[in-house]
Amino acid sequence: MAKKRIVALEYMRGIAMLGVIGIHTGSQYLSNTFNNIHLIALLEIVTRFSVPIFFFISAFGLFYKRDLKQPFAYKDFLLRRMHSVLLPYLTWSFLYLLHYTLTYKEYSFCSIPSLINCLFFGLASYQLYFMVILLWFYLLMPLWIKMVKHMTKLRLIFLLIFQIAFDYYSSYILTGNFSSFFINHLIDYRLNYWVFHYLFIFILGAYCSIHYENFLNLLKRYSRKITFLFFLSLFGILGYYYSLLYLSGYSTESAINTAHQLSPAGIFYTIGTTLFLFYIFTFKTLPKKIRILCSLLGKHSYFVYLFHPFAIYYFALFLASQGKLMTGPITILFFFAVTFFSILVAICIDKIGKIYPILTLLLTGTKKK
Repeated sequence: MAKKRIVALEYMRGIAMLGVIGIHTGSQYLSNTFNNIHLIALLEIVTRFSVPIFFFISAFGLFYKRDLKQPFAYKDFLLRRMHSVLLPYLTWSFLYLLHYTLTYKEYSFCSIPSLINCLFFGLASYQLYFMVILLWFYLLMPLWIKMVKHMTKLRLIFLLIFQIAFDYYSSYILTGNFSSFFINHLIDYRLNYWVFHYLFIFILGAYCSIHYENFLNLLKRYSRKITFLFFLSLFGILGYYYSLLYLSGYSTESAINTAHQLSPAGIFYTIGTTLFLFYIFTFKTLPKKIRILCSLLGKHSYFVYLFHPFAIYYFALFLASQGKLMTGPITILFFFAVTFFSILVAICIDKIGKIYPILTLLLTGTKKK
């Protein structure tokens, strides 16, 4: 049975992609010691749902129309997913390693142990850790199928409690102070490959997908409560951020590194935003131009996610060559410039891929016909 296209997921991918660019733009803006804490809040805090929501979307797609009573063809599944994720991951890792090696004359990654370490943890570029975690989710797919098959609403609540406790421990308590260098190394890079940091949002996506019609009914029935949850969670994570600044005396950078997506406030914000966006994009009629824009962003979100650090690097290099500081207005322009240029490159690659399919196969795991 052919899968019906779910527009909400495509639009959510586009919004999440903008959020990721916002976070990385905010990192550039932090270089200005006189940064505006409210602009930082917009770029770094309001966007904190962006990476976790990708796991919800991925799980939703994996489980949509899947018959859990049928045998799971694990080998075929892995071959398809390695094709769509592993191949682009290796391609982009090579491109980033080559770029930074030539740019900084840094050859440490040329050794086999360093290269393995880099690829295992997704260290070739700062956004690639997402691909590593996604690959681990794919490898453990039989476990997720078993969990979803026996999942109930009550068990979802227990899973949420586990998620909050686990993420809190990992984020604020756990440190690599063991006698073994190897264990410490694995712990130091835990955010780059521990799937359990995003287990709840992934299983939630799978559960909502399996029970799609009921999920839509619940969204419609509790639309006001979902809207309230979204705004409550938004104010909650913003309140946490500002309290760290004003009450605890945190620096801006320390505050955003504390009020992140794995904090309790961040987890509830991710859930609230995910449900709210799904509701809006499913039941609300958006203006035609907004729909076209969201569709464009969603269509090219995968390539843009993988490519945009290149755009950030060269735009930042240009500003530095001009002696320009990342002020508030320049930061906003920087965000739109990176977004526009990345989408433009994505469109060009998409068109070239129709002539040379190997290009899109390597860069996005898809083959144009």
